[in-house]
Amino acid sequence: MNASSVRGSSPRIRLLVLDVDGTVTDARHEVPETTRLAVQRVREAGVRVMLATGRRYRDALPVAATLGIDTPLVTASGALVKAPPTHATLYRAAFGPEVLDRVVGMIVAAGHEPVLYTDSYAEGFDFHCRQCDLLPAGEPARGLEEYLARNAGLARVQPDLHAAVPSGVFAGFAMGPQDDMHALEATLAATFPGQLSVHVIRSPRYRDWLCEIAPAGVTKWSGIMAVAREWGLGAAEICAVGDDVNDLPMIRAAGLGVAMGNAVAEVQAAADRVVGTSDASGMADVAELLLAGLA
Repeated sequence: MNASSVRGSSPRIRLLVLDVDGTVTDARHEVPETTRLAVQRVREAGVRVMLATGRRYRDALPVAATLGIDTPLVTASGALVKAPPTHATLYRAAFGPEVLDRVVGMIVAAGHEPVLYTDSYAEGFDFHCRQCDLLPAGEPARGLEEYLARNAGLARVQPDLHAAVPSGVFAGFAMGPQDDMHALEATLAATFPGQLSVHVIRSPRYRDWLCEIAPAGVTKWSGIMAVAREWGLGAAEICAVGDDVNDLPMIRAAGLGVAMGNAVAEVQAAADRVVGTSDASGMADVAELLLAGLA
């Protein structure tokens, strides 16, 4: 990207919001040095930088540390916002009465396993599930089996989860083949109109698709604005960068919405700018774009 081609075309940006997987991390799920340096340049120019991710809070902390930022983390696609220096909760979503009980029952009835997030970082676990050992002997692991096996130490196993949903759940997901997850998404959306925020994305690190579920109105953008308002920032002063459908609300609403070159087609179509991929020049392009507008 040529800086002269964008000079003067961008709004005055005071906050840069970055997705994590597929945006600041590459295909190896690592933060490239070029990305770290690009973020450093933006911060040195006086622009705040924060992360907005579908990851759990605990899983986003190492990325923030690598980038050298300690701003609030928007996690679980907007359902939980916490402050890394103290791990204080700034915002936590809540489901309507009895909604989550019915949602969990429908997930189980459809033959899937619910994974439910709670704000339990300080207690040493992140989510509730019915069991962690789902892999039949001699069969290859699918996405959920991999997820639960890798994260078993962060699970609170509750076999009767479908009958006794814990309090304080702010979001959750089911995982499985793409068609199954879209079918679940459609069923939940039709059964709970106006009560849920549901979307299906390809799992960035596991071999399956996620149907992510949160209370109505919860998106990365809602989490971002919960922080931005406290800082006195408006939408026009925010640049949002991402690559998948859970990034669409922030890319559409921000003053400058940027899609990575590896973003899905729907995200690229919605963005004001498309930059290089997360494996190549993407974050360097973002830095050039913002610094040109600040010059």
